[in-house]
Amino acid sequence: MDVKSCVNLWVQPTRGLMDEKFVVLVQNVLPGSQLTVRAFHRCEDGHSWEAFAHYNANTSGTVNVAEDLSLGGTYSGVEPMGLLWSLRPVPGSKPGLRMRKMNVQTPMEVTISVYQGHQTEGFMDQVPLASEMVERWYIAPGVHRIPITEDGLSATLFLPSGPGPFPGLLDLWGGGGKLLEYRAALLASHGIASLALDYLTPKITMKTGRMVDDQYFETAYRVLQQHPQILDSRIAMLGLSLGGSIVFKTAAYSQVIKLSCAVSINGSHVQPLKDFVYFFCPIRNAEKCRSTEQNEVIFRDLLLPIPTDPTLKVDVARIQCPLLLVVGEDDQNWPAHESAMDMKEMMERAGNSHLLTVLSYPNAGHLIEPPYAPHARASSFRSVKSHETVMALWGGETAAHARAQEDAWRKMLVFLKANLYGAAERERRMFC
Repeated sequence: MDVKSCVNLWVQPTRGLMDEKFVVLVQNVLPGSQLTVRAFHRCEDGHSWEAFAHYNANTSGTVNVAEDLSLGGTYSGVEPMGLLWSLRPVPGSKPGLRMRKMNVQTPMEVTISVYQGHQTEGFMDQVPLASEMVERWYIAPGVHRIPITEDGLSATLFLPSGPGPFPGLLDLWGGGGKLLEYRAALLASHGIASLALDYLTPKITMKTGRMVDDQYFETAYRVLQQHPQILDSRIAMLGLSLGGSIVFKTAAYSQVIKLSCAVSINGSHVQPLKDFVYFFCPIRNAEKCRSTEQNEVIFRDLLLPIPTDPTLKVDVARIQCPLLLVVGEDDQNWPAHESAMDMKEMMERAGNSHLLTVLSYPNAGHLIEPPYAPHARASSFRSVKSHETVMALWGGETAAHARAQEDAWRKMLVFLKANLYGAAERERRMFC
C-alpha cells in the first residue's frame, strides 16, 4: 500500500490573521506510527525558517497538533501554535536573524508538511507524506493602508473597514529605526485606527541629519486627531523599548498630546528630560555594558541601578491616563521590570496608582511582539546613532516568551478597547 497516497493533512483556516490560531490534523496513518510535522517559511529577505515536532499517532491513526503531545523537536508538550512561534533559521543560516514582516500587503506563507518517523534534519532531501500551504496576514480584508508624508512625517495610517469613526493609536517601535507597519496593521484589523511612525530614520532625518523633537510626535498626533474617520478625543500611544520610553515622556509632559490611555512594552522611564531620542544607548554608563561568552551584548545594566535623582527619569506621577506596562522579567536589553516597580512606587506615592496596570511575565524577554511571532533571544542590532552592528541579547525562554506574547496581546486589546471606546460610544455601536 502506498502510505503517502493515504495520508490526509487538514489545516484550517488556510488563510487567517497572524494572531488567529489554526488547527493541524493528520489522518489516515498507521495507529501508533511516528510522525514529524514541520512548518517551513521563506522570508521576504530570502532567509528560510523551520519548526518541527515529533508525534505518535493515536489508535485511530490521527495526530491533532492542538491536542496531542509533541515528544520533541523545536517545541515539546501540547502547543497548538508551536509550529509558528518556534520557527527558527534553518541550519547553516546567517547568525543573528530576526523575522519581521516588512510588506503587510502580502501574507506570510507557511508550508505545513508531514514526514514519516521522528526526523530532525534533512527535510529538503525527503518527500513529505502530505503538505499544505497556509497564509498568515497582519492586515484584514477591508483595512485601508494610507502612506503619510505630510509635514515631514514618515508614517503609515491603517484604517479599519467600515465607516467609523474609530479610536486612534500612535504606534512606536524601538531603537532600530525603520517604518514598521505590521503591528499597526493588526491593530487596525481589530478596529483601532493605527499610525505606524518612523521617528529615528524618517526621511527628514536622513535629509538633514537632525533627530526629530517633540513637535514631530505632536504632528503625528494631529494627523490622527484631525482625520474625519477618527474619534479626536479617543487616541492612545503604544511603544516598545525606546518607543515605550517615549510614551512615558509624552503622557507625562506633553501639552498637545492628550491620551485616553497608553501602553509601554519593556520601556523605561529612566531618561533625561531633554534629547531623550538620543538616549537609547547612554554613553555616560558605557563601561557597564556586558557581553556573554557568545559575544552577545547585554545593555540592561546601562540604566541600573534605577536612579533616585528625579532629573534622570520621567515623573510618572504626572500621568493622568490609564497606563499599561507589559514587562518581560528576563529582558536583557532594558531593566524593564526594575523600571516598572519604580514607576509603581512613584505612582502610589502620588495617589494615581489606580491608573496603572502591570503585566509581568517570568522568562519572557525584551521583544514581546504580536502572538505567534518567532522568538529571537538574540539578533543583530544596528545602532541608528553610531551605525555599529552588534549581536544584542534580548532574553527570554522560547515557550514562556510565546505564552507572554499571546497573553499580553489579548489583554492589551481588552485594555485599549475599554479605554478608547467611551460608554456612549460602546452603546452607540451596540445598536448600530
